[in-house]
Amino acid sequence: MSGSDDPDRAGGDMAILTGASRVAAYVPTLPHGPGVYRMIAADGAVLYVGKAGDLSKRVTAYTRPGRLGPRLQRMVNDTVTMEFVSTRTEAEALLLESNLIKRLKPRYNILLRDDKSFPSILLTGDHDFPQVLKHRGGHARKGDYFGPFASAGAVNKTLNALQRAFLLRSCSDAVFAARTRPCLLYQIKRCSAPCVGRIDGAGYDELVAEARAFLKGDSQRVQQDLAMKMDAASRELRYEDAARTRDRIRALTAVQAQQDINLDGLGDVDVIAAHQAGAATCVQVFFFRGGRNNGNRAYFPDHAGDDPVEAVLEAFVGQFYAERLPPPAVLISHALPNEALIAEALSVRAERRVRLSVPRRGPRFNLVEHAVANAREAHGRRLAENASQRRLLDAVQRLLSLDAPPSRIEVYDNSHVSGTDAVGAMIVAGADGLQKAAYRRFTIRGKAGDDDYAMMREVLTRRFGRALAEDPDRSAGQWPDLVLIDGGQGQLSAVQQVFADLGIDDVAVAAIAKGPDRDAGRERIFLPGRPPISPDARDPVLYFLQRLRDEAHRFAIGTHRARRSKHLSRSALDDIPGIGAQRKKALLHHFGSTRAVAGAGRSDLEAVPGISRSIANKVYEWFHSEP
Repeated sequence: MSGSDDPDRAGGDMAILTGASRVAAYVPTLPHGPGVYRMIAADGAVLYVGKAGDLSKRVTAYTRPGRLGPRLQRMVNDTVTMEFVSTRTEAEALLLESNLIKRLKPRYNILLRDDKSFPSILLTGDHDFPQVLKHRGGHARKGDYFGPFASAGAVNKTLNALQRAFLLRSCSDAVFAARTRPCLLYQIKRCSAPCVGRIDGAGYDELVAEARAFLKGDSQRVQQDLAMKMDAASRELRYEDAARTRDRIRALTAVQAQQDINLDGLGDVDVIAAHQAGAATCVQVFFFRGGRNNGNRAYFPDHAGDDPVEAVLEAFVGQFYAERLPPPAVLISHALPNEALIAEALSVRAERRVRLSVPRRGPRFNLVEHAVANAREAHGRRLAENASQRRLLDAVQRLLSLDAPPSRIEVYDNSHVSGTDAVGAMIVAGADGLQKAAYRRFTIRGKAGDDDYAMMREVLTRRFGRALAEDPDRSAGQWPDLVLIDGGQGQLSAVQQVFADLGIDDVAVAAIAKGPDRDAGRERIFLPGRPPISPDARDPVLYFLQRLRDEAHRFAIGTHRARRSKHLSRSALDDIPGIGAQRKKALLHHFGSTRAVAGAGRSDLEAVPGISRSIANKVYEWFHSEP
């Protein structure tokens, strides 16, 4: 039968024409100017977000199905309505497009799935003796911010170097105010102890200035100045001062050996390189600030198998800087289809000029090639891990007699101490390994106490009750194929009861319990309606399930400890009506501790800045009222 006589094919063509006709209805009203368009499905889901220099011409292209590939034909077929936003310039359209893609995550766009913020270093500016600390989030606190850094590890290395080379304090303002003698950091020569007057304000300001110069990339000058100070101290026979300066020089030299790249005129630069193979792309981002390598991170954007690497890289750059300020220069591995437009949009985003370039020779080319090599290696590791993961999922299917290899496994565990601060935790694993963005925490709300079965019932009821309400058709990819519980027959029965109450009968469930004396390697796996399974201790599938269970346990324990620490760190001042964060801070700065506040008289309390007579009376009566 010929293609034109095939009724199924004819019906598909008619559906595409119908979709194209719906798109065509918008064309007469569209301007010949820049803007952003959204293609929307019948259920309201955004299928695609695009930008155009000429909205009318771009949308008209979707009305000719014969010129579109199969993927775009499906998109047009699914389109029921469209929305449009006109912009003043195409650069503004590009910025809006990137923001909408990040927020809406349309099915047919190239997607950068990354919600993590990058850490930075904050040198505070709201205290006479500035503190140096790791920082995430907005720049609300007064001070100098340096970064970004690719990971917390990269920040910690730099903070460690700052402590050893510049002896700046890392303690909080409350701890600083309460100190009466130097802490351990002073003893191990990682702090100059300004809290107890071991260094005066002028001397500490000098250390701060040196640290600021180092973080801005002027480390060579700082090292030269320290060498001159060491020589001067040695000539004046101040050998202890000379030795301390020598130790600082050694610390600075060590961090320079790890981070400096000695590339004249590099300044602040991001290097972004892509490697594509096997219908997948890895993008490596290196951060260089002030001549220092602040680390790198690998990304694997979601895209169609036929998307060229240049298109993937362009979409990545737009979305990567949608919520981050770009540096003055960005080096990339491939020429982008709209390179000038991307550079203009980044300049608008940064409110200064941003240069986008593809080096062809010289030291900057070597930087990009190094990033490409890292992308290639990360891509290879990802493919190998995925292949191994797929084999393990196939083996899980065989061991548990599932209908198909599970594409999403959810593992649950609880944690508490005698029923207090009880929490539940869910981790997720699939073909790409652990999916940490999908992890969830559950604060136990009911009166479960230390009843593990009741806690498990509450967690599973909340999780799947919400899933039934928000995604009853199971089209969002958030339903598991396998639920794995840390426990035995009792926990399994609790989960089965929850599923029965909710009417869920097509999600596989299993419980994994440690053997006698809780020995790892002697686990038993409990399945509904079957005797327990005891895999061989050397079975790779058992090891895989152990790792999932241990990851859920680690996540649950970490969540519980964080909750418990938060409660333990609460001060009695938190319970006093009218005492907010600012007044609490003022009282602790003045008296040094909650105990000292409790023992203070009314007049002493009134002497604290920001504490009125009525507030002082309230605090005094809180601590001195009869029980």
